[in-house]
Amino acid sequence: MRVLVAEDQKAVRAGLVLILRSAPDIEVVGEAGDGETAVRMARALRPDLVLMDVQMPVMDGVEATRRVVAEDLADVLVLTTFDLDAYVFGALRAGAAGFLLKNTEARDLIEAVRTVARGEGLIAPAVTRRLISEFAAPRPGRPARGAAQAGTAPDPGVLAPLTRREREVLSCLGEGLSNAEVAVRLDMAEATVKTHVSRVLGKLGLRSRVQAAVLARELGV
Repeated sequence: MRVLVAEDQKAVRAGLVLILRSAPDIEVVGEAGDGETAVRMARALRPDLVLMDVQMPVMDGVEATRRVVAEDLADVLVLTTFDLDAYVFGALRAGAAGFLLKNTEARDLIEAVRTVARGEGLIAPAVTRRLISEFAAPRPGRPARGAAQAGTAPDPGVLAPLTRREREVLSCLGEGLSNAEVAVRLDMAEATVKTHVSRVLGKLGLRSRVQAAVLARELGV
């Protein structure tokens, strides 16, 4: 798989590239030090995946993610830390296929890239649960953060095309469950879960499992 690394700190970027190049099935095709360059290189190189930092000069990773996804240039795996709340949620809204903490171990970084490249999107269920809880759970005195950012609460009517089983799968995604965990919860084969997840994303017009999870929490599914 062909990967473009976008990270403004040279030392960090060099470390990421070194780790990725240690995997025989990963080719680093380019490096970018800001979001604008990342978008331009994605257009030129057409990588399978962009490993995207969120805080970068010229154009931040959220806007760069939005452009890469909108133009269908590549999947985006966002590098983040939990103290960058607005950036994280913005990246997910922009269509990022997954997210990764900057302190992730080398082997987990490689596996995360492989996971997103396979189209599964969800990286670490435990981390996803924490993220979903932070951004989508309503709190006293304010709406869910996603609703606030969008300017209005999601319309429950968007769920109308889903079957009962697909709603159950969406609810599990809202809890941050992995495919294997959903399979156990709903007593079905993991391959069947993957099929349902794909259908849910397609019917709701979403790019990633994490987007579906946030929507599920916002709607209280």
